[in-house]
Amino acid sequence: MNAGQSSSTSLPMSGLNLPPVQLKIKQQKNKAYVFDRLRKQFVRLTPEEFVRQHFIHYLIEHKHYPEGLLANEVCIELGNRSRRCDTVLYDNFLNARMIIEYKAPTVAIDQPVFDQIARYNMHLQVAWLVVSNGLQHFCCYIDHEKQEYFFQKEIPPYDRLKN
Repeated sequence: MNAGQSSSTSLPMSGLNLPPVQLKIKQQKNKAYVFDRLRKQFVRLTPEEFVRQHFIHYLIEHKHYPEGLLANEVCIELGNRSRRCDTVLYDNFLNARMIIEYKAPTVAIDQPVFDQIARYNMHLQVAWLVVSNGLQHFCCYIDHEKQEYFFQKEIPPYDRLKN
């Protein structure tokens, strides 16, 4: 493939625990880029981005999350530092409902990863947190009033998210 050309392809042997998806990938200056359907632009194809694009496809096509209510790379301020949530799901009033954090398949989902998304949630105060490295997926519902959290067996379909 020449620089600037694009193609629609699935990376072979992705090995992710997610449904396969046809990704639009292009090579430019010896670097791979993937089309991000939420940002409507090509972004650098990293292992984390590979997971993100598969997971977004899964949420939209299999769990029926509205594409227009999902946003990638959402900036938030934590103290005096700027951070980016990988993906945020909003409700129809543009209130954040879910934060999704992605890691590369080679990155273990461990306590520091949960601490990271918990810090983001100190700012956004969402009811749903999801962490995925493409192989393992964790979903947690948070009841802020009761100060309790409940890990879910699976990512709920959009129509089953609690209000």
